[in-house]
Amino acid sequence: MEQRIAVKMDTDTIPVTGVDDLEKHLDQLINDPTIALNDKLFDHVELQLTEANIPPLIPRLLPRITDILKQFQQDPAVLCSLAIKLLGPLSFTQVMSLASEESILQALRSPAPSANLLAMSIVHKAAKSPGDAAIFAAMKDTVIAFLTKWLNAPQVEVGEKGSKVLGDLLDVDSDARPPEGLAVSGVEIVLRRVPGQGFMWRRVFHDADVYGVILSLCSNGPHHGAPGGLTPLQLSLAQGRLLRILPRLAALNFTSLTKSEFTALHQRFAGSMTDGGLLHFAALHMVDKTDVLMHMNLIDFFEALLSIQRITPFSQYKVDTLRVLFKEASYQDDTLKNSVLSLHERTVPDEADEVRQFIREICTA
Repeated sequence: MEQRIAVKMDTDTIPVTGVDDLEKHLDQLINDPTIALNDKLFDHVELQLTEANIPPLIPRLLPRITDILKQFQQDPAVLCSLAIKLLGPLSFTQVMSLASEESILQALRSPAPSANLLAMSIVHKAAKSPGDAAIFAAMKDTVIAFLTKWLNAPQVEVGEKGSKVLGDLLDVDSDARPPEGLAVSGVEIVLRRVPGQGFMWRRVFHDADVYGVILSLCSNGPHHGAPGGLTPLQLSLAQGRLLRILPRLAALNFTSLTKSEFTALHQRFAGSMTDGGLLHFAALHMVDKTDVLMHMNLIDFFEALLSIQRITPFSQYKVDTLRVLFKEASYQDDTLKNSVLSLHERTVPDEADEVRQFIREICTA
């Protein structure tokens, strides 16, 4: 059954030239996906698109692009770029009425980074509201495919997009967020908004299959020597991506990041029998400190974590947990210890004294 989407239109919109020719070209590609793409024609149409003139083009172009992508073996960059532009005005639920979950899975699993970015752009739309985030959380296979691509993609742009999408999804869905929001040095870390429903948090942190994907892809071990395992470079990228997102997530729900019900998974991938969560895994068990770059990433992680936790609501549990993490991580690691203890020297002057006091409370207790 054909789906109809109602979108407000500007009656004074200037017609987009080249659309008829593009339709014919897309039909040719559907019949023969091996013919060469007319990049100039795609660019000509895409450069004219605005929020006002996109809606009437969606039913004309998007179904054709979707059909082509299912069988296309060449670089789909121009197809994906146009699809992202066409999808711009649509909500997550509107997109899902046009594209199947299977098509998003196929794009996430594609070796083409442009297809990965298209899929992640669709998933990102679920971060617009707690309700949409809940819908996405129910798509377990897609959540796993998204997290897998976020961590194992060799392309920097795919990793960065995945980090942004995951952070925004968990932000809008957090049911334990600071109600007034948070900002560090004028940069908003947690937006001021109503609490979410927690469905994405439960999917990521309380579903063994999903949680295990993160531990598996970010832990060093013989499983990476098997088919599908990560190269040393990919492992470093995955670990770096996890380290960079955790400080933001810890500001949204510190408890979910520091407690885990999956002791067996932590034992398998980190050799740890504690009930500590991803924060403990990343801070204490994940990084090979003989890798200079990863050691620097770990230091950056601690500095970001403590900078943000300084302005989150006080709890003795938080303070005690941070003390344990720092004490264990800095044992026989003077570089990490000295970098954190001098953090106030690299902080804006208005906040330096408060940072020094907080660091002293955590790190010299």
